Amino acid sequence: MQRSKFLVGVVGGATATLALGGLGTHLISGTESTSDLDRYSTATVDGHKALKSTIVAGRTQSKYHPLPWVGDKIHDVTCPSGLKAVAGASLTCTGKKGDGSAVDIPVTVVKATASSVTWKFER
Repeated sequence: MQRSKFLVGVVGGATATLALGGLGTHLISGTESTSDLDRYSTATVDGHKALKSTIVAGRTQSKYHPLPWVGDKIHDVTCPSGLKAVAGASLTCTGKKGDGSAVDIPVTVVKATASSVTWKFER
């Protein structure tokens, strides 16, 4: 009787630990970001407000490899232009893996307002 209670406790504890680890990984490894459009972060692309390319590149690089088991470690991320603050707008940034090979990173605007842009990238 005590062994079965112990076994149930161990299995339940392991399940809870895995569930919390999975939830933590999901929360930390998100690829979506919301950025303010203010005088420091805004550029103009084709007559539209846009998030500066340096902001998109920096945020993408920092979120691309948040945990050792999520994504590849990349560096030297660059974006060809600012990200237009228009829903559906997209661009492709590039980065480098540790071995020097190039990585294309598609970036898409999810939502845009007059003061902010929500965007995501594909890992």
